[in-house]
Amino acid sequence: MIHDPKRRDVALVIDDSPETLRLLTDALDAAGMTVMVALDGAAGMRIVEQITPDIILLDAVMPGMDGFETCRRLKGDAGLGHVPVIFMTGLADTEHIVRGLDAGGVDYVTKPIAIQEMLARIRVHLANARLAQSARMALDVSGRFLFAANREGKVVWATPQAQKLLGSATSDRVTLPASLPDWLRDIEDGRADAKPPAAPLLNDQLRLQFMGKLGPDEFLLRIAKETSPDTPAQFSKELGLTAREGEVLAWLSKGKANRDIAQILGLSPRTVDKHLEQIYAKLGVENRTAAAAMAVKASRK
Repeated sequence: MIHDPKRRDVALVIDDSPETLRLLTDALDAAGMTVMVALDGAAGMRIVEQITPDIILLDAVMPGMDGFETCRRLKGDAGLGHVPVIFMTGLADTEHIVRGLDAGGVDYVTKPIAIQEMLARIRVHLANARLAQSARMALDVSGRFLFAANREGKVVWATPQAQKLLGSATSDRVTLPASLPDWLRDIEDGRADAKPPAAPLLNDQLRLQFMGKLGPDEFLLRIAKETSPDTPAQFSKELGLTAREGEVLAWLSKGKANRDIAQILGLSPRTVDKHLEQIYAKLGVENRTAAAAMAVKASRK
């Protein structure tokens, strides 16, 4: 997404204090932003149904639905997942800061608000959000089977290719493993050996691969078809190949074209070509037919 410098960024301020609303409205307007205001969480929810802001400034402590619950509901909307939320409160205890971040906030400022500091934080988070959106758009056109899920195992967004496998990136009917939240929790706890859950979707045996975290509650995952279960465990080792090269060669030996191998393994066709160049060199062969023959021979041992 290319940001139009002529377009005014839209900020939504949700706070029950008229003084705070007036202070921030004047400061944000002077900084060239369009400002929308809401006196409580429910009013803020109604506003985002009509327009998607670029950033949300949210009071943590409000009567009725507090800021933490408001943020959770905002982040439950897939269309708002990329919008940064900055909490504002007079509570500076670690407990409240953690609650805000757990609810989906990206930052936390204490009252009374230092306007210049607030504007600086807003600029940083707007820039980060634009970079993230640009990265997502790049993923959308890269042909990858990628999607993001939150800690509850619900899909936040997905590339078009992944959407086809999932059915719909926002549908409640999306079938993801019930153990997905447990796996994501293990990843957060630093358990690198945590085994990813199987994902039986569309009658295909698929596997999930953790690619990284995009936010405090956004995990980037890749969908890939299971590699052939009958490939010998020592297949790659015997041929002097890396595990990935072994996977490429295994599918090559089954008659798969480079583009098919790329789709199965979640790679780009160019990456598959590079792997094949290495495979040919290591095996001392000149073409895919000879490489496939050696793979078949090795698999029968």
